[in-house]
Amino acid sequence: MIYLLEDDNSIRDLVIYTLTSQGLEARGFPAPSAFWKAVAEETPTLVLLDIMLPEEDGLSILKKLRAGAKTARTPIILLTAKSTEYDKVLGLDGGADDYVAKPFGMMELLSRIRALLRRTADQQETVLTHGALRVMPGKHLVETDGQSVTLTQKEFELLCLLMRSPGEVFSREQLISQVWGYAFAGETRTVDVHVRTLRQKLGTAGDCIETVRGYGYKISEGAGEKA
Repeated sequence: MIYLLEDDNSIRDLVIYTLTSQGLEARGFPAPSAFWKAVAEETPTLVLLDIMLPEEDGLSILKKLRAGAKTARTPIILLTAKSTEYDKVLGLDGGADDYVAKPFGMMELLSRIRALLRRTADQQETVLTHGALRVMPGKHLVETDGQSVTLTQKEFELLCLLMRSPGEVFSREQLISQVWGYAFAGETRTVDVHVRTLRQKLGTAGDCIETVRGYGYKISEGAGEKA
């Protein structure tokens, strides 16, 4: 079940109509109080979250969702009129998996939702390793020197993609396409933001993510995979 928290009635009705007409189960909520009541009754498979809301700010709701045991890994897409890089980084660093600025097309939103749902589906159980870094895609776990590291969904997917192809150089455009699932023209800085925060969270293990000047990124040779 997809939950949409949006106080604009026309946007909420249009999004819910689009999703249900495409075979997706969805519920819309005009205010955080109604949203939280529904979350307590049923954990959503994905959340579409506006930032400017009555009762409670969307970024505060995002923080609470990520802190909740049942919603810590729930895919979350922010829907907001705010489109500055600062606001985008706040949302992504706060744990959002994607960011869609208003106004947006319904088919584009539908494509992003489906891509995110595909990427968060159960994956084949493997362990990706590079020195002290261990990544378990199926369990959504990352460890460095035996210590757990908490990543956002996009950071996790970016790390998995790079580690599955050690030594292979990915352009920023390729990373946008394969991790975000769509053409994101002119917004390749998003990749740089994610790589920077990923390196910070991984500590010294983050040094294995190498910058290829003027092109993109790669994982240094030495990464491996086992079932």
